[in-house]
This record gives sequence, structure tokens and C-alpha cells, in this order.
Amino acid sequence: MRTIGLIGGMSWESSAEYYRLLNEETRRRLGGHHCAPSLLLTVDFAEVEELQRTGRWERSGELLADAARRLEGAGAELVLLCTNTMHKVADAITDAVDVPFVHIVDATAARLAGFRRVGLLGTRFTMEQDFYRDRMRGHGIELVVPEEPDRTLVHDVIYRELTRNRVEPASRAAYRDVMARLVERGAEAVVLGCTEITLLVDASDATVPLVDSTRAHVEAGVDLALA
Repeated sequence: MRTIGLIGGMSWESSAEYYRLLNEETRRRLGGHHCAPSLLLTVDFAEVEELQRTGRWERSGELLADAARRLEGAGAELVLLCTNTMHKVADAITDAVDVPFVHIVDATAARLAGFRRVGLLGTRFTMEQDFYRDRMRGHGIELVVPEEPDRTLVHDVIYRELTRNRVEPASRAAYRDVMARLVERGAEAVVLGCTEITLLVDASDATVPLVDSTRAHVEAGVDLALA
């Protein structure tokens, strides 16, 4: 099995989920005491969040490209970026390394076979900017994002609660309502397009299938590592 490099810290709560899922999936496939050979490089989310907030995406790309190079130098044979939002700068990472980079949108789209109109929950950047929508469109999938004030609610819960390891029942109820409104607008499934959202909601909270981008990403990474 090839060594998987993980760029984490955005937030560490989601990175912990990546590590857990990665090793559970490896053990499920290989059995016994197997776990995934992996390297985790944690960046400082405070720095990344400030760059997001101030729109300094080029600097963000440089920061994460450097992290990918360091992982490759340490022996990583493929790289996963443990966040949806920062895939906005995926090209900078891909250009920085010679090993494969597993893109979270491609991995998620592969789990959406048969769906054409899909709801998306994520940070404001993921929901409103084109990088996620355009790549999904390349897979033949149209994304539906919440209207205001739902987008603000979804974003604020991520940054004020989930990335600070807070899981509030009231926020779970609010997310249920947001997903119900996406279904009313024709969503056939909903993508949990932020790696912390699965800490808050699960399949029981929606009337349509929920696709966990984190799990899809991990499974695609394990596929490649075992290929």
C-alpha cells in the first residue's frame, strides 16, 4: 500500500475524522491489524482562516503547495487535502508535486452516479464561488446551494461551532430545515461539502441521500493507495 500524505489542520477536528476513516477503511479492506501508511502535516488553521477571510488565495496556494512538497519529500506517494474549501487552490498543489493529488470534488462526484441536481452545504466560499460548482458541472451534476439567510447560517455554524469542536442540537435542527428547503427546490441528494458537517448531521436528518465528501475522499485515496 502506498503512503498517503494528508494536509490537515483545516480544522484539526476534520483531520481527526480523515485519520479515523482512512484507517477504518484500510482495515475493512485488508483485515487483521492493517492500518494505512500515512503522513499528516498540520497547518495552522488560524493563518488559513485569515487568508480566506481577506481573499488572499494566492498566498493560501503557496502555503498548501509547500505543505504538499514537504509531504512528498518525507515519502508520501499521493496527497489528500483534508478540506473542501481549500480545493479552490488545488491547481497550486498539483503543480507543486510529482505524486498524484486526489481531488475531493472528483471523489464526491463518483458517489453521485444517477443524480443530476444536487444540494450543497459548505462554507460560504464553497457554496458561492465557482471552483466547486464548475468541477461538478464537468461531471454532469448541477449544484443547488441554499438561499440567504440559510447560506450565512450554514457558514457560521461551521466556523463558530464545528471548527471549535462544538456540536449544538439547535444547529442540527437548523441544518435539517436548510436541507429540506434544498429538497423543495429539486435537490435529489445533498453533498456535505465541508469536512466538519458530518460531526453535526447524518442520513437520519434528511429525506434524500446525503453524500459525505470526507468519506468519499478517503475511499478514493485508499483506492489509489492500493491500486
